[in-house]
Amino acid sequence: MAMLSAAGGSLNVYNWSDYIAEDTIANFEAETGIKVTYDMYDSNEVLEAKMLAGSSGYDLVVPTADFLARGREAGAYQDMDLSRIPNASNQDSEIQAQADRMVGSNSAGLVYMWGSTGIAYNEDMVAERLGDDAPTDSWSLILDPANAAKLEDCGIAILDAPTDVLPNVMTYLDTLGHRWRNPILKLLVMHFLLSGLI
Repeated sequence: MAMLSAAGGSLNVYNWSDYIAEDTIANFEAETGIKVTYDMYDSNEVLEAKMLAGSSGYDLVVPTADFLARGREAGAYQDMDLSRIPNASNQDSEIQAQADRMVGSNSAGLVYMWGSTGIAYNEDMVAERLGDDAPTDSWSLILDPANAAKLEDCGIAILDAPTDVLPNVMTYLDTLGHRWRNPILKLLVMHFLLSGLI
């Protein structure tokens, strides 16, 4: 979700890497005459640390909805005046409504991108190690210790983002019937269920 405060003759943007085309800033500057300073971060945690420290100097930042909600509660973000953003009416209303529920406001931000977390794998290497009936439609492909051991020489990598990984791990554990056995897991599940993240 994107957040804009005030610009003047310049705009300071803090965004994920690879989120805009190479010519976007040059095109924007040519069209508006506004000078853009564009900085990038590689995780929500880096963004959150900078924003919560205060006086970041950024006019526009692009956190994920869950981190926008936390930062908004901490006073790091201002709500937007949507009357000054005529194209806000072009947002997909269902996706925007879901994001608004997560953030707790309908003027905290606008959806910029929407996605999901999935599994990518080399079909031949997985079939060679786990057979043709490998559970490629399940997180057990990498979370089941027996499968992970057989795939170890291939390498297994996951996102360094707890808010993306933890709901998937919890979903996998729930399919095994472990949801309520561990009190810490129970607290995590309740937190995510109440947050609207899963």
